Amino acid sequence: MEKRQLNKLNAIQAAAQFISEQFPNCHGALLAGSVVRGEGTETSDLDIVIFDKTLESAFRESLIALGWPIEIFVHNLSSYKYFFQLDSERAKPSLPKMVSEGIVIKDEGVIQTIKKEANELLDRGPDKWSEETIITKRYFITDTLDDFIGSNSRAEDIFIANALADLVHEFVLRMNGRWIGSSKWIVRALKQYDAAFADEFVIAFDEFYRLHKKDKIIILVDKVLEPYGGRLFDGFSIGKSDSTHS
Repeated sequence: MEKRQLNKLNAIQAAAQFISEQFPNCHGALLAGSVVRGEGTETSDLDIVIFDKTLESAFRESLIALGWPIEIFVHNLSSYKYFFQLDSERAKPSLPKMVSEGIVIKDEGVIQTIKKEANELLDRGPDKWSEETIITKRYFITDTLDDFIGSNSRAEDIFIANALADLVHEFVLRMNGRWIGSSKWIVRALKQYDAAFADEFVIAFDEFYRLHKKDKIIILVDKVLEPYGGRLFDGFSIGKSDSTHS
């Protein structure tokens, strides 16, 4: 195992050899992910986006090759557009980001156009929320915060806090026209938006998880909601028609 690791090809070499051996007839390929951003760790894999216009449909596959764990995202010259749109709608631009930041491994004249589409989508940002959506999000943050404040169960508190962190990060980023994240990308997305706020966010939740102190989270959530009217409970409704009580 140690010998294999010592002799392992670097990321770009491995990606190039993998494409040459496994997808020799593809029309373009990009190496993306943490190794490209200089954030690779011992467990990092190679994210390779492949374009082959002869394919009928897209697919994703995980495998081990050349001493590397590799994830491949394989598309024809139209299937990626659907995933670009899907990622845009959920405000998590996974594929556009990979294409935008990816290092070209192979290109038969298709990559420049696809990269341009990815960059334009990323620069545009997610669609703005409607007023109805903003109100709904405020309500669910308020409802979750109330559960958090009122809970006397450490076990329940942990998972309420998890939900609150996700809701608040989404609200802050979407209200400021930014893409959101999940898992480690929550913190990364917040840092890209506002490093000081990201630090405040992490400190508040870290203090809760370590010391079971809720105050900083409560203050943070109220600070986030305040510019948009604060907490919302009284008068909120979903699906109520004008004739409901007539």
